[in-house]
Amino acid sequence: MTDEYRAHFDFAITFANGGGLQGQGFRLDLPREDVTADEVAALLVAHLGLALVGEVELRDLRIVAEPHRGSRGVAAPARGDRTERVVDLSHPIAEGMVTYPGLPAPTITPHLTRAASRERYAPGTEFAMDVITMIGNTGTYLDAPFHRYADGADLASLNLDTLVDLPAEVFHLRDAWTPERRGIRAATLADRELRGSAVLLDTGWSRLFGTPAYGTGSPFLTEDAARFLVDAGVRLVGIDALNIDDTESGGERPAHSILLAAGVHVVEHLTALDRLPARGARFTAAPPAIRGFGTFPVRAFATVPTSH
Repeated sequence: MTDEYRAHFDFAITFANGGGLQGQGFRLDLPREDVTADEVAALLVAHLGLALVGEVELRDLRIVAEPHRGSRGVAAPARGDRTERVVDLSHPIAEGMVTYPGLPAPTITPHLTRAASRERYAPGTEFAMDVITMIGNTGTYLDAPFHRYADGADLASLNLDTLVDLPAEVFHLRDAWTPERRGIRAATLADRELRGSAVLLDTGWSRLFGTPAYGTGSPFLTEDAARFLVDAGVRLVGIDALNIDDTESGGERPAHSILLAAGVHVVEHLTALDRLPARGARFTAAPPAIRGFGTFPVRAFATVPTSH
């Protein structure tokens, strides 16, 4: 994520019909480094969605080389003919790995060993075929509506258009939650146009994956945030944490219930989201088409223009 710039400033806005608005320590994405103060003011108005603005005064304006956070009014990079890099966002699956405490770990056993296959094929030709036994909630996996609702769409019923090459809106939230306030709320997600996107929540929790610490104290999406994302028209919500819900608040699962009821897919246990820009990447997470099944691992990945 190079060659991205943000403006740091204080501001005072007066409205043509009276009243005003002030802000301190504001930060705003910029389309390039050599913007004028007037252009920053226009971007600020667009980001805040204001109307009937009279004057905008900027104070202590500084242009800083800094990764974008997804400010409204700054267009995501066009795909055009630029080359892209692929970022793997999945945890590899290995025998014995623990994804969610209390769920069975995968086992891998041979069905046909290479040694045994030599008796079946021509000299110098050999194969291995193995059997993996695992719960669908293993590694980085997707929840379909059938996971929560008996009459919901199963994995085989999912439309690939809702899983492949989605515009990714990445929220880098590592400083937005604390152990005392783990819930990610709607207000944190409310500064962008999200319709049709995959909303990816980068909490930093994936650094603990595979350790006992991963299972407790995880950040999560609050009920009001889940409702906001449904109303915003998102197609998929992903998180790099233990669960989209708070697993320490009892048996209720409001985020799962709200999102899956609306046909919004959920991807849990992502990783490496810090390698994505706030906007401009494309996200894919497609499970196999299994009838009567509601969750299954995915090879989640994003494509990112090389300019990032």
